[in-house]
Amino acid sequence: MTLDSPLLIGLVSISDRASSGVYEDKGLPALSDWFGAALKTPWRMESRLIPDEQAGIEATLIELCDQTGCHLVVTTGGTGPAPRDVTPEATLAVAHKVLPGFGEQMRAVSLKYVPTAILSRQVGVVRGKTLILNLPGQPKAIKETLDGVFAAVPYCLDLIGGPYVETNEAVIQAFRPKSAIRR
Repeated sequence: MTLDSPLLIGLVSISDRASSGVYEDKGLPALSDWFGAALKTPWRMESRLIPDEQAGIEATLIELCDQTGCHLVVTTGGTGPAPRDVTPEATLAVAHKVLPGFGEQMRAVSLKYVPTAILSRQVGVVRGKTLILNLPGQPKAIKETLDGVFAAVPYCLDLIGGPYVETNEAVIQAFRPKSAIRR
């Protein structure tokens, strides 16, 4: 990949009620706004609004990774302990590698704001050349979580064969070892 290859991000909001029109989805706009402010690298997105159904989540993740060719897929919603919250199960079912540090850090970040963060089951995984991250469902929590973990994402994408991602350092500063920094 070249330095100016566009980053393709899959944004998936998982909500029974929003996907059926009961209320307006706020996850996709929150994700789009955050990436719009944070990324210096050219990027585009593929977005999906789907219900909390494991087979549908798995199919969407596989499609975005394998057919659409997303470098990064970010989900929002479905990570709690409720019976319909199955995003982590679906994500793990399609994973080739699990990156436990992402889930651990996402919960640690959220614990700074709410004690119920210990109920979250977010995961980070790799499928092929795609990084998949599960985020919470609320816009405020989406921003807090991305602010807390995204610094590691560009180097992770480097390691799995994705494009070289540069960030707007006023929003988030990507971390790479000195030997991995391109000038």
